[in-house]
Amino acid sequence: MEYLASGKIAVVDLATREIIEEELDDDLVLEKIGGAGITKSLYDRFADQDPIVLGTGLLTGSLVPGSSLGVITAKSPLTGRVSHVPLSLDAGMELKYSGFDYIVIKGISEKPVYLWIHDGIADISDSDDLWGQDVWTATDRIRDLMGDDLIQVIGIGEAGEKGSDLAQISINYWQSGDRMGFGNLFGKKRLKLIALRGMGLLEIAEPEEFIEKCGELLSAVKSGGAAKIRGIAAMAAALGAEDIGEWLQPLTHKHMACFNTSVPTNTFVFLDEDPSLLKETTVNEPGVLLTDISPLLIFKRLGLTAADACHVLKACAKYGIDAAAVAELSETTGLTDPEAIKGALPDLKGPVSSSGDAVFSPWAAVGNQEKEGWMRRQAVAYIFGIHPLFALMAPELTEEKLLDISSLGTELELTQETLDEVIADITG
Repeated sequence: MEYLASGKIAVVDLATREIIEEELDDDLVLEKIGGAGITKSLYDRFADQDPIVLGTGLLTGSLVPGSSLGVITAKSPLTGRVSHVPLSLDAGMELKYSGFDYIVIKGISEKPVYLWIHDGIADISDSDDLWGQDVWTATDRIRDLMGDDLIQVIGIGEAGEKGSDLAQISINYWQSGDRMGFGNLFGKKRLKLIALRGMGLLEIAEPEEFIEKCGELLSAVKSGGAAKIRGIAAMAAALGAEDIGEWLQPLTHKHMACFNTSVPTNTFVFLDEDPSLLKETTVNEPGVLLTDISPLLIFKRLGLTAADACHVLKACAKYGIDAAAVAELSETTGLTDPEAIKGALPDLKGPVSSSGDAVFSPWAAVGNQEKEGWMRRQAVAYIFGIHPLFALMAPELTEEKLLDISSLGTELELTQETLDEVIADITG
């Protein structure tokens, strides 16, 4: 694969510590396009070894608006189904530029390890000094070890190490869209984290026309309804959920977007610092980045103040447990004291409904969205590498335009018929 890709797949065997590199060939892209289409194909190929497959969409890391998404595909310990969870923020982009488009992780390591994926090189290293550390400490340590604060870290906390089905993979310090318990899978393989960094470049088959089309798409998005959305509260309201803007506003410091996504879907709140501060804070751990709408909605419904809810979310982020599941179980058991909720984290168990009944994480499903249309839109987002929330809010990114711009970028003839077949495969 020459264009819009690094052209390599890494197959990592944690049991033997062997890493095999394979070529990403055009035929696979012509048949499965990319993203979840190919991660599902690779999962099926290695299914008897219970793999975890990371990948990027065909357009991830490009100039196409919203092209931030990577994907992890594995069998959910919560649903028993092969499922897909999003890699947002800068993690998907960093994977794209790391030198590998897809990473298959199979086998179980004898002792805790981490993967270091960078500039076309994949290494397995012992992680004895990281195991047992919370998500925030482990992120700091791996960045200090590598001497690079821009490294993107996909890892687990104590919840994953201890085998909780509610364990979540984290992105750097923050909660991810993992509602499927994939943190549990990392823990079972004794994989503490994956560190990603890359300085790669993407070649484009028809660069001038590709860039022109990207500019047209961006202009269309900026003229659409999504252009006015700023932050997680506005995103919740736009998707038909309760308006939590007034409740959250006193803590709001700034809104943050994922890579090349023109709508900032995340909000950073200050808990131990003045939210109106304009200069860089000197306070260690001043607050938390809010990346998931659902737990906020539930904790508000339970009567928690925004500050108490965000302190609970901070504890969930450090422990590496799905905050949506924590909120749901708190509501089920009538637990409304924030300290009691935090104290209960190590003992929480499912079942929970927060994992949903679809193959895509319901992280991007709130409000009264029609299910069939939501499923297809998520499938398109996960195949091409478009932020799943942004994809819902930006109808300007039509399937026809994404196929057209993908063909320009790759010089491959990608058709609507192929897209329909891939969607049927990954949603069936």
